Amino acid sequence: MSKLAGKVAVVTGASKGIGAGIAKALAKNGAAVVVNYASSREGAEAVVAAIVAAGGRAVAVRGDVTKATEAQAVIEAAVTQFGRLDVLVNNSGVYAFATIEEVTEAHYRQLFDVNVLGVLLASQAAAKHLGEGGSIVNISSAITDIEMPASAVYTATKSAVNAITGVLANELAPRRIRVNAVSPGYVVTEGTQSAGIAGSEMEAGLVAQTPLGRAGQPDDVADVVAFLASDEARWVTGAVINAAGGVR
Repeated sequence: MSKLAGKVAVVTGASKGIGAGIAKALAKNGAAVVVNYASSREGAEAVVAAIVAAGGRAVAVRGDVTKATEAQAVIEAAVTQFGRLDVLVNNSGVYAFATIEEVTEAHYRQLFDVNVLGVLLASQAAAKHLGEGGSIVNISSAITDIEMPASAVYTATKSAVNAITGVLANELAPRRIRVNAVSPGYVVTEGTQSAGIAGSEMEAGLVAQTPLGRAGQPDDVADVVAFLASDEARWVTGAVINAAGGVR
Protein backbone atom coordinates (compact mmCIF):
# COMPACT_ATOMS: atom_id res chain seq x y z
CA MET A 1 0.00 0.00 0.00
CA SER A 2 1.22 3.50 -0.77
CA LYS A 3 2.41 5.18 2.41
CA LEU A 4 0.22 8.26 1.90
CA ALA A 5 -2.91 6.45 0.73
CA GLY A 6 -6.04 8.21 1.94
CA LYS A 7 -4.20 11.38 2.93
CA VAL A 8 -4.78 14.89 1.58
CA ALA A 9 -1.91 17.33 1.18
CA VAL A 10 -1.43 20.99 0.33
CA VAL A 11 1.88 22.04 -1.22
CA THR A 12 2.39 25.79 -1.41
CA GLY A 13 4.34 27.22 -4.33
CA ALA A 14 4.05 23.96 -6.24
CA SER A 15 3.87 25.16 -9.84
CA LYS A 16 7.55 24.48 -10.53
CA GLY A 17 10.88 23.42 -9.09
CA ILE A 18 11.11 21.69 -5.73
CA GLY A 19 7.43 22.33 -5.00
CA ALA A 20 6.34 20.59 -8.20
CA GLY A 21 8.60 17.66 -7.36
CA ILE A 22 7.09 17.43 -3.88
CA ALA A 23 3.51 17.52 -5.19
CA LYS A 24 4.27 14.71 -7.64
CA ALA A 25 6.03 12.61 -5.00
CA LEU A 26 3.16 12.93 -2.52
CA ALA A 27 0.67 11.96 -5.23
CA LYS A 28 2.85 9.03 -6.30
CA ASN A 29 2.70 7.82 -2.72
CA GLY A 30 -1.09 7.96 -2.68
CA ALA A 31 -2.03 11.43 -1.43
CA ALA A 32 -4.58 13.71 -3.04
CA VAL A 33 -2.76 17.00 -3.58
CA VAL A 34 -3.67 20.67 -3.75
CA VAL A 35 -1.08 22.27 -6.02
CA ASN A 36 -0.94 25.87 -4.85
CA TYR A 37 0.39 28.69 -7.00
CA ALA A 38 0.52 32.47 -6.73
CA SER A 39 1.04 33.48 -10.36
CA SER A 40 1.86 30.55 -12.66
CA ARG A 41 -1.49 28.92 -13.37
CA GLU A 42 -0.06 27.24 -16.43
CA GLY A 43 2.74 25.68 -14.39
CA ALA A 44 0.37 24.46 -11.68
CA GLU A 45 -2.01 22.96 -14.21
CA ALA A 46 0.90 21.16 -15.86
CA VAL A 47 1.82 19.62 -12.50
CA VAL A 48 -1.81 18.56 -11.96
CA ALA A 49 -1.94 17.06 -15.45
CA ALA A 50 1.21 15.03 -14.78
CA ILE A 51 -0.22 13.73 -11.51
CA VAL A 52 -3.55 12.79 -13.08
CA ALA A 53 -1.82 11.12 -16.04
CA ALA A 54 0.07 8.95 -13.55
CA GLY A 55 -3.19 7.91 -11.90
CA GLY A 56 -3.17 10.38 -9.00
CA ARG A 57 -5.56 13.04 -7.77
CA ALA A 58 -4.75 16.76 -7.72
CA VAL A 59 -6.21 20.21 -8.22
CA ALA A 60 -4.55 23.58 -8.82
CA VAL A 61 -5.54 26.34 -6.40
CA ARG A 62 -4.39 29.93 -6.66
CA GLY A 63 -3.54 31.82 -3.49
CA ASP A 64 -0.93 34.19 -2.10
CA VAL A 65 0.02 32.73 1.28
CA THR A 66 1.38 36.08 2.47
CA LYS A 67 -2.27 37.15 2.80
CA ALA A 68 -4.25 35.50 5.60
CA THR A 69 -7.54 35.28 3.69
CA GLU A 70 -5.88 33.68 0.67
CA ALA A 71 -3.84 31.25 2.76
CA GLN A 72 -7.02 30.18 4.48
CA ALA A 73 -8.80 29.77 1.15
CA VAL A 74 -6.05 27.47 -0.14
CA ILE A 75 -6.37 25.24 2.93
CA GLU A 76 -10.15 25.22 2.77
CA ALA A 77 -9.98 24.21 -0.89
CA ALA A 78 -8.36 20.95 0.21
CA VAL A 79 -11.20 20.24 2.62
CA THR A 80 -13.82 21.19 0.03
CA GLN A 81 -12.26 19.17 -2.78
CA PHE A 82 -11.06 16.11 -0.87
CA GLY A 83 -12.89 16.17 2.47
CA ARG A 84 -9.99 16.58 4.87
CA LEU A 85 -6.43 17.80 5.40
CA ASP A 86 -3.54 15.66 6.62
CA VAL A 87 -0.37 17.30 5.30
CA LEU A 88 0.84 20.85 4.70
CA VAL A 89 4.13 21.46 2.91
CA ASN A 90 5.25 25.06 3.27
CA ASN A 91 7.36 25.27 0.13
CA SER A 92 6.57 28.80 -1.14
CA GLY A 93 9.72 30.85 -1.06
CA VAL A 94 11.83 33.40 -2.85
CA TYR A 95 15.56 33.88 -2.85
CA ALA A 96 17.57 36.98 -3.65
CA PHE A 97 21.03 38.00 -2.59
CA ALA A 98 22.40 41.37 -1.52
CA THR A 99 25.49 42.57 0.28
CA ILE A 100 24.93 44.59 3.44
CA GLU A 101 25.45 47.75 1.38
CA GLU A 102 22.71 46.66 -1.02
CA VAL A 103 20.05 45.57 1.47
CA THR A 104 16.86 47.62 1.19
CA GLU A 105 13.55 47.67 3.03
CA ALA A 106 11.86 46.23 -0.04
CA HIS A 107 14.38 43.37 -0.25
CA TYR A 108 13.89 42.55 3.43
CA ARG A 109 10.11 42.69 3.32
CA GLN A 110 9.76 40.63 0.16
CA LEU A 111 11.86 37.78 1.54
CA PHE A 112 10.40 37.82 5.04
CA ASP A 113 6.82 38.12 3.80
CA VAL A 114 7.04 35.07 1.56
CA ASN A 115 9.55 32.91 3.42
CA VAL A 116 8.40 33.56 6.99
CA LEU A 117 4.96 35.18 7.11
CA GLY A 118 3.70 32.76 4.46
CA VAL A 119 4.78 29.80 6.59
CA LEU A 120 3.02 31.22 9.64
CA LEU A 121 -0.23 32.06 7.85
CA ALA A 122 -0.49 28.74 5.99
CA SER A 123 0.31 26.82 9.18
CA GLN A 124 -2.24 28.85 11.12
CA ALA A 125 -4.92 28.04 8.56
CA ALA A 126 -3.94 24.35 8.38
CA ALA A 127 -3.87 23.88 12.15
CA LYS A 128 -7.64 24.38 12.23
CA HIS A 129 -8.13 21.27 10.08
CA LEU A 130 -5.23 18.95 10.88
CA GLY A 131 -6.06 16.10 13.21
CA GLU A 132 -4.07 13.46 15.06
CA GLY A 133 -1.33 12.17 12.77
CA GLY A 134 -1.24 15.39 10.77
CA SER A 135 2.08 16.65 9.46
CA ILE A 136 3.55 20.02 8.55
CA VAL A 137 6.79 20.05 6.57
CA ASN A 138 8.62 23.35 6.10
CA ILE A 139 11.20 23.83 3.36
CA SER A 140 14.25 25.52 4.80
CA SER A 141 17.72 25.75 3.24
CA ALA A 142 21.20 24.42 3.91
CA ILE A 143 22.36 28.03 3.54
CA THR A 144 21.70 28.34 7.28
CA ASP A 145 24.71 26.06 7.79
CA ILE A 146 27.17 27.78 5.47
CA GLU A 147 26.59 31.52 6.08
CA MET A 148 27.21 32.56 2.50
CA PRO A 149 28.27 36.18 1.90
CA ALA A 150 25.54 38.47 0.50
CA SER A 151 22.81 36.24 1.94
CA ALA A 152 22.13 37.93 5.30
CA VAL A 153 18.42 38.45 4.71
CA TYR A 154 17.75 35.16 2.94
CA THR A 155 19.70 33.19 5.52
CA ALA A 156 17.80 34.98 8.28
CA THR A 157 14.46 33.96 6.76
CA LYS A 158 15.43 30.30 6.62
CA SER A 159 16.87 30.42 10.14
CA ALA A 160 13.47 31.76 11.17
CA VAL A 161 11.81 28.82 9.42
CA ASN A 162 13.95 26.43 11.48
CA ALA A 163 12.99 28.23 14.68
CA ILE A 164 9.29 28.21 13.76
CA THR A 165 9.56 24.47 13.05
CA GLY A 166 10.80 23.76 16.57
CA VAL A 167 8.26 26.01 18.25
CA LEU A 168 5.29 24.61 16.34
CA ALA A 169 6.48 21.05 16.92
CA ASN A 170 6.16 21.68 20.66
CA GLU A 171 2.99 23.73 20.34
CA LEU A 172 1.11 21.17 18.24
CA ALA A 173 2.50 18.01 19.84
CA PRO A 174 -0.38 17.71 22.35
CA ARG A 175 -2.67 17.34 19.32
CA ARG A 176 -0.31 14.71 17.85
CA ILE A 177 0.52 16.93 14.88
CA ARG A 178 4.13 16.68 13.78
CA VAL A 179 6.18 19.59 12.41
CA ASN A 180 9.52 19.12 10.66
CA ALA A 181 11.72 20.89 8.13
CA VAL A 182 13.88 19.84 5.20
CA SER A 183 16.96 21.85 4.23
CA PRO A 184 17.92 21.42 0.57
CA GLY A 185 21.28 22.41 -0.80
CA TYR A 186 21.81 23.47 -4.40
CA VAL A 187 19.02 22.00 -6.54
CA VAL A 188 18.70 22.34 -10.31
CA THR A 189 15.30 23.93 -11.03
CA GLU A 190 13.71 26.22 -13.58
CA GLY A 191 14.77 29.10 -11.34
CA THR A 192 18.46 28.21 -11.29
CA GLN A 193 18.37 27.64 -15.04
CA SER A 194 16.71 30.98 -15.81
CA ALA A 195 19.13 32.73 -13.45
CA GLY A 196 22.04 31.32 -15.44
CA ILE A 197 23.37 29.29 -12.51
CA ALA A 198 22.90 25.88 -14.15
CA GLY A 199 26.04 25.04 -16.10
CA SER A 200 27.94 28.04 -14.75
CA GLU A 201 31.13 28.39 -12.72
CA MET A 202 28.94 29.14 -9.72
CA GLU A 203 27.22 25.77 -10.10
CA ALA A 204 30.58 24.06 -10.44
CA GLY A 205 31.69 25.71 -7.20
CA LEU A 206 28.53 24.62 -5.40
CA VAL A 207 28.94 21.04 -6.61
CA ALA A 208 32.58 21.09 -5.54
CA GLN A 209 31.44 21.91 -1.98
CA THR A 210 28.97 19.02 -1.98
CA PRO A 211 30.47 15.82 -0.53
CA LEU A 212 28.24 13.55 -2.62
CA GLY A 213 29.63 15.27 -5.71
CA ARG A 214 26.62 16.39 -7.74
CA ALA A 215 23.85 18.96 -7.92
CA GLY A 216 20.57 18.08 -6.27
CA GLN A 217 17.36 17.32 -8.13
CA PRO A 218 13.81 18.07 -6.93
CA ASP A 219 13.18 14.36 -6.33
CA ASP A 220 16.08 14.27 -3.87
CA VAL A 221 14.16 16.66 -1.64
CA ALA A 222 10.67 15.41 -2.47
CA ASP A 223 11.33 11.86 -1.27
CA VAL A 224 12.46 13.15 2.13
CA VAL A 225 9.31 15.27 2.38
CA ALA A 226 7.15 12.26 1.50
CA PHE A 227 8.76 10.30 4.33
CA LEU A 228 8.15 13.08 6.85
CA ALA A 229 4.55 13.41 5.68
CA SER A 230 3.91 9.71 6.20
CA ASP A 231 3.23 7.58 9.25
CA GLU A 232 6.69 6.09 8.77
CA ALA A 233 7.93 9.30 10.43
CA ARG A 234 5.43 9.02 13.28
CA TRP A 235 8.16 9.45 15.91
CA VAL A 236 9.87 12.38 14.17
CA THR A 237 8.96 15.96 15.06
CA GLY A 238 10.92 19.17 15.53
CA ALA A 239 13.63 17.89 13.20
CA VAL A 240 15.48 19.85 10.53
CA ILE A 241 16.76 17.27 8.04
CA ASN A 242 19.65 18.23 5.79
CA ALA A 243 18.93 17.04 2.24
CA ALA A 244 21.92 18.69 0.65
CA GLY A 245 24.34 15.95 -0.34
CA GLY A 246 26.33 16.50 2.85
CA VAL A 247 26.82 20.27 2.58
CA ARG A 248 27.68 21.75 5.97
